[in-house]
Amino acid sequence: MLKVINSIQEWKQIKARQLINQTIGFVPTMGNLHVGHLSLCKKSASENDVTVMSIYVNPTQFNDRNDLQKYPRTLEMDLTLLRETKFVDYCLILTDEEVYADDYVYQVSELYLSQMMEGIFRPGHFTGMLTVVLKLLLGVAPNRAYFGEKDYQQYRLIDGMKKAFFLDCDIIACPTVREESGLPFSSRNNRLSVEEKQKANVFSSIFLKKYQSCEEILQQLQQENIGVDYCQEIEGRRFIAVRIGDIRLLDNYPLEV
Repeated sequence: MLKVINSIQEWKQIKARQLINQTIGFVPTMGNLHVGHLSLCKKSASENDVTVMSIYVNPTQFNDRNDLQKYPRTLEMDLTLLRETKFVDYCLILTDEEVYADDYVYQVSELYLSQMMEGIFRPGHFTGMLTVVLKLLLGVAPNRAYFGEKDYQQYRLIDGMKKAFFLDCDIIACPTVREESGLPFSSRNNRLSVEEKQKANVFSSIFLKKYQSCEEILQQLQQENIGVDYCQEIEGRRFIAVRIGDIRLLDNYPLEV
């Protein structure tokens, strides 16, 4: 049965009293849950005795204040979904007051990978993301934490942080879960109008043709009037970010060897 927890201190007490010698899997989210989130929870449930999810819309990783205000907050629906699917044992719901009791004076920055791609278009995003993830990993202290490959740059940064700071937690990358059209599941998809969703599906169909070069992909997307922030190949992987209306969509995949 799902138990809702409202503070790190409460979680620590439960962990110390009730979960001794049990393995703990952790899925950090910003809520507005979808099939992609549930796939992480399912994997965690299959590999651990206990699965914990956090729901917290982290303000420090939004470089655009409007984007923060528009982010879908669907807590009651999220909790209902967790109760129905039964993959998650504990849901940790946090507040700004607890997470940033230090007023964001202490921050975690990375100086290489975070300066590329999303780091260029969303200044400060990765510092906010790494800071909150470190706080969560230290607060929850799981054996394993699960992240989707849709945000692969984010996953690589978190895995690098884990190694740099000797965190005693495995960082597990999980495959991107896609809609029937090929578009990755994302909370941002919910903000697309019907017309924009059709355009997003076109974007996905073009990008997923792996035999094409980035230049060919850019040409086709421009013909569809889809704005492209970047299409790059780094470390054997192809990354893209596009703009449809005022929504940014990301995708990536490994290149064939």
